[in-house]
Amino acid sequence: MASSHCNTDPGLEIKTRSVEQTLIPLVTQITTLINHKEKPKKSEKTLRAIQRVGQAVSLAVGRFVTVGEAIANENEELKEEMYFACQEARRAGESIAQLTDVGAFDQPESDTRATVYTDKTGMIKAARLLLSSVTKVLVLADRVVIKQIINSRSKVLATLEHLEKVSSFQEFVQIFSQFGNEMVEFAHLTGDRQNDLKDEKKKARMAASRAILEKCTMMLLTASKTCLRHPDCESARINKGGVFHRMRLALDQVIEIVTDSRQNGENEIHPTSIYADIKEFKMKVEGLRDNLHGISKENLTAMLELILEHTEDFTDSAYTSHEHRESILELSRQARLELEQLITVWKQAQCLKAKEATEDMELAIIRTRQCVSELRRELQNTAVESAGELLKCYTEHVVLKALKVSGVEANLEALAECTCKLSEQKDQLAETSRLLRHVSGTEPLEITCLHAEETFQVIGPQIISAAQTLALHPSSKIAKENLDVFCEAWESQLNDMSILLKEINDVFEGRRGEKRAYLSLPRPGKHTANLKTVKAVKLDAEEQAKIAKLGLELRLHTSDIDAETERWEDQDNEILRQAQTMSSMAYSMYLFTRGEGLLKTTQDLFHQAEIFAEEGLRLYTNLHSFSNQLEDDEKAILMMETEKFPSLCQQLQMSSRTPVHGKAAIFAKVVKPNSLQDTIHWSLKVFLTRECSSGIISDAVNNHRLRLSGD
Repeated sequence: MASSHCNTDPGLEIKTRSVEQTLIPLVTQITTLINHKEKPKKSEKTLRAIQRVGQAVSLAVGRFVTVGEAIANENEELKEEMYFACQEARRAGESIAQLTDVGAFDQPESDTRATVYTDKTGMIKAARLLLSSVTKVLVLADRVVIKQIINSRSKVLATLEHLEKVSSFQEFVQIFSQFGNEMVEFAHLTGDRQNDLKDEKKKARMAASRAILEKCTMMLLTASKTCLRHPDCESARINKGGVFHRMRLALDQVIEIVTDSRQNGENEIHPTSIYADIKEFKMKVEGLRDNLHGISKENLTAMLELILEHTEDFTDSAYTSHEHRESILELSRQARLELEQLITVWKQAQCLKAKEATEDMELAIIRTRQCVSELRRELQNTAVESAGELLKCYTEHVVLKALKVSGVEANLEALAECTCKLSEQKDQLAETSRLLRHVSGTEPLEITCLHAEETFQVIGPQIISAAQTLALHPSSKIAKENLDVFCEAWESQLNDMSILLKEINDVFEGRRGEKRAYLSLPRPGKHTANLKTVKAVKLDAEEQAKIAKLGLELRLHTSDIDAETERWEDQDNEILRQAQTMSSMAYSMYLFTRGEGLLKTTQDLFHQAEIFAEEGLRLYTNLHSFSNQLEDDEKAILMMETEKFPSLCQQLQMSSRTPVHGKAAIFAKVVKPNSLQDTIHWSLKVFLTRECSSGIISDAVNNHRLRLSGD
């Protein structure tokens, strides 16, 4: 929601959720003032409400600007920009207060001052200036956070370089204590930033980098102490050097993420996956229905061949079972045949100059999609089963235990044998992580799989070098401790991989949700973002845009309802419970319009709408009873609104139960009825009326009431 409203200046990119969420209340209030519809006369109550909204905006901006100016005083390099933005915001806030100052309310009704502000052009100009300047202040303040992270990283890096060069235990202990404090500060700053990032891929990369730094800190301690104790040991130096190198790479990646810098090799960090390639291929195939000339057969063939080339990662793997390998090869062959058949009927349709897909072509499209979907499922099963079996095999950590024993006993022959087994495990786990990446289903999980693959590749050799050091110095307690630390890191990564496997399974089964807490908000959001799923009906761009617009309106209404229900003191109230249930249902239907959420087909959507209508009728009954507790005027207002609701719910029920066949009919069924929108709209009015009857109306409620009365 915020991204469509808050980016008022093309040059200001909002990258964090805290900035975005901070702007939402302001956007809501000034949008109300701009969109307010003029009428010849206004009641004194309405005029006072409008004035209060304008004054509230001005006062809030004043407090906000005071904070911005304090930030400017503490950051010389941003001082000029910040002061200018603060001045603009203050000027815009004062202008809005003046424009909404409707004068004394004891004037005769004929007095022109007893109407809402007449300078709508001035209001729009002031509102735009306010949004732009406030956004600029927030983005500049966000740059202060980035600066803090950069400075913290610089301190960590400087101390890290000092640590690498120390030659005595006493000096090392002193510097490592300083390093630990700096790492704690860096961890807090980057953790807050990770939670606040809007881009889920960046968030996953930040999580991976922070995990590396966290685990490497303990490795750095023991590896450095081992190297100090055994300065002539080559394996100890290799072990230590690997830790320092990996920490520097992780520190660099954190800065790349927070500064949004681009490196030459970034494309190699996140290669394409089979899941993404199949998704794109299916979209292109479906697109042939509406545009027979939109893509060439060569492009479709090349896309399929790229997918099948990636499947060789599975078929060439020594750890793929014979049954899975044969199934993948057969489905690959079948996919080629289905595409060839599709291209044949596609050419025939072009020769006939058909305006839309023929029946033969429609059937070929369906068969091609089904075939590649089956291929994707087979690849998913192969990767998940392989990972599950490996994790079961390595749960007891037999090789690690044997490696420790051979090191303590200085048994070089046994050590060599264990080294070979661990190297084999490393290759297995890295390859399995690569297969999981192909089918993980979301970009953040793909990044986590890449991190797992890299971690196994790096820690495996580090364990071996630590074991070699222990074998050369079997009586060294610090060498033994060092090997234990690296083995613990391996065990920790295996545990992380089991969690990753569960998350991937959750994606397959549609259970994955993620709760977020934004740093600028006192409480988490009401709803959760769910995984993307594929809709059963493919609509053209215009149809998708229309449904998306309705979905966005639905989201705005549910957001308003959530904001109001949170303010009720009696959280166990039956009316509140029903409102929250209906809001959650409406939100799931909104997610469907974006191709997300747990509603996978149009039938799921219609069923949800039917349940929504039934819940609405129960809410109507409770509200009817509640109205008896109100005074006459308030009861009349509430009943005037509630009486509209049964017909809306019944209309929604009838529409959701009507059988349909074909894309056009489904689209009409989704878009045509306005019952759902009207029902949400009505619910918001009811809650605002309830708030007014309790005598605890706020500026935000005034704001929403004005907008709704204008509608």
